[in-house]
Amino acid sequence: MEIHIGEREADVTLVSKEGNKVQFMIDGKPFDADIVVAENGSCSILHNGNSFNAELIREEGGKSYEVNMFHRSYHVDITDSQKKYLRVKRGPEEKQDDKIVAPMPGKVVKIPVRAGDRLAAGDIAVVLEAMKMQSNYKVNADCRVKEVLVTEGDSVTGNQVLVVLDIINEK
Repeated sequence: MEIHIGEREADVTLVSKEGNKVQFMIDGKPFDADIVVAENGSCSILHNGNSFNAELIREEGGKSYEVNMFHRSYHVDITDSQKKYLRVKRGPEEKQDDKIVAPMPGKVVKIPVRAGDRLAAGDIAVVLEAMKMQSNYKVNADCRVKEVLVTEGDSVTGNQVLVVLDIINEK
């Protein structure tokens, strides 16, 4: 996911989470932390032997926060990987690519299509789960499924091709 903290932008990937122990990458660098979040939005973070306390105030929509630490406040916006991927992939005409690519590592939850199926714009081609969230990947142009390269239950990497499509250009 992409996180904006004031003017700073960081690429953050959750690597693993076991209880309060969290491993993640920030701009390609590994970080380990012990994070405890209370119901009231306050959290305690232990990183490299240092303890930090923060208050998280979720704004409407759930993807923006006001974070208060010490005597400073930070505005934080979160752009999930699917939204970032779609923003980067789509050109001004929003034309359909000839394949569906995983924007991040995850697990294939459902594949409601088979090779040879004809899909209309908006049809779901594959469902992925990443970071405990399921995302539907839809086609945005009429097409035919040329090849399905994964099966349900497969673990996939970021930028892995999942489904190959033949775009139908009817005029």
